[in-house]
Amino acid sequence: MNALFKMSGKRQLFLMSSSVVHGYTYLQHAEQDLSSYLKKNNVKKVLFIPYALANHDCYTEKVGSVLKRWGFDCEGVHSKPDPVEAVREAQAIYVGGGNTFLLLKSLYDFGLVEPIRDRVLNHSVPYVGSSAGTNVATKSIQTTNDMPIVFPPSFDALALVPFNINPHYLDPEVGGTHKGETREERILQFHEQNDAPVLGLREGSTLLVDGDRATLIGTRKARLLRRGQAPEEFDAGADLSFLLKQ
Repeated sequence: MNALFKMSGKRQLFLMSSSVVHGYTYLQHAEQDLSSYLKKNNVKKVLFIPYALANHDCYTEKVGSVLKRWGFDCEGVHSKPDPVEAVREAQAIYVGGGNTFLLLKSLYDFGLVEPIRDRVLNHSVPYVGSSAGTNVATKSIQTTNDMPIVFPPSFDALALVPFNINPHYLDPEVGGTHKGETREERILQFHEQNDAPVLGLREGSTLLVDGDRATLIGTRKARLLRRGQAPEEFDAGADLSFLLKQ
């Protein structure tokens, strides 16, 4: 394993494609799995990182109101006088979705990249990501779907796992008339320049990481694309632990 991914703790990751899924209210699709994940890790209070959207107070209230209904306290890192210290004291870290470039730039600006990585990889602090929050948990943000509205100092992300994820993965519409690149074609273009595997998470799917074990949970299949190999489909419940050994 690359030295970047060595750790002394047991990482706990809950990486969602999205917080909103058709037919469900906000986060409802993940209520059972996410609640169980937090309870299993003895979490009572969640530190929410709202930097992927501009209105930090509203975003924190939106997520916090749901978590509080489930029995968990929630506070926004932006409300703390020292964000780094807040991360160091957090029982769990939840990074919300929005614009991935804005999120990663903010993590660098506030000096949070290394503290989050340290807390998750060396102190087993649970990490929850949704959309952009899932993107930044991976090796880099180069497989995000977002527009680069700001310029982070690097595309290198938290590297909590040694591969990339494409949240909101979409399949071509059967009979559709759109002739632009499909999501798969864009990832293939990524692989013309990069080696990292890319896990396409469809809406309703989540990657659950428990130490060195990774499991696909939720209601949808995921699509794995690797450079020079044919794409593979994995059903919910599939063991994807081999991706952690890259």
